[in-house]
Amino acid sequence: MAESMITPDAGAGPPATSTAYFERHGDRFHPRSIARGGWGALLSGHVVGGLLGWAVEEFVDDPGFLPARLTVDLPRPAAIAPVEVHTREIRGGKRLRLVEAVIRQEDKIVGQATGLFLRRGDQPTGTIWSPHVEMPPLPADAQENANPLFVRTYGWGLSIQNPDEDWPGEGGAKYTWLRLTQPLFDGEPLTPFTRAAMAADVTASLVNWSSEGLKFINADYTLTLSRLPEGVHIGLASQSHSTQDGIATGSAILFDEQGEVGSSISVSVAQSGFAPPPR
Repeated sequence: MAESMITPDAGAGPPATSTAYFERHGDRFHPRSIARGGWGALLSGHVVGGLLGWAVEEFVDDPGFLPARLTVDLPRPAAIAPVEVHTREIRGGKRLRLVEAVIRQEDKIVGQATGLFLRRGDQPTGTIWSPHVEMPPLPADAQENANPLFVRTYGWGLSIQNPDEDWPGEGGAKYTWLRLTQPLFDGEPLTPFTRAAMAADVTASLVNWSSEGLKFINADYTLTLSRLPEGVHIGLASQSHSTQDGIATGSAILFDEQGEVGSSISVSVAQSGFAPPPR
């Protein structure tokens, strides 16, 4: 199948006051300092995942297909340095399209993903059992929250979060509401799918947070969607966590303000040193 490099418009330099994660320079994407994550001078996983989600959606560009699944692999840390994005179609069909995106940095792969797109159709009749999960309500002050990512988190049990007494605290299920409005590129608002791709990276932090903080780093994650989220807020409710020998896996259900939109799962490996940069 054909492979292509996602090539931004040359000369599309951003204004100095922009808050986008990347600047565009020819066929390269230059990250700004705000793209830094909590594991040192490296790109945040949610920024890498968002870029990969954007790339596969850009490649397909057909509203008849739903981006139903995105699997993101993070094989090595990505420095705060220019990256290139390459995409190719693995399979194209009437009901299914499978696309691969790769992020390279100095000829090394620092992120890769496959996106599965399914053609929308008629909904079958019948009732299928599913567990009922109730997400804490979005706080009334969500629009005024100054945090660029976390609006409210319930159950992490640390002072840097904002637990609500009406919901489980440390030792119980964990929930978080995110507001993702910061664009990847200047002049291009996040699409609903890119927003979901960025939110799904938070699964690892949500399910692995312990009484002593975060001691696992994300190795990969998978996002599945039955529909695209509406609005800028996405919620995650932890569903499972299993760990042994320094390896952990966990899952969450994703919400928008109207209800469930899909689910996510992460696989992580033990690592210390998580320290989010000041915002």
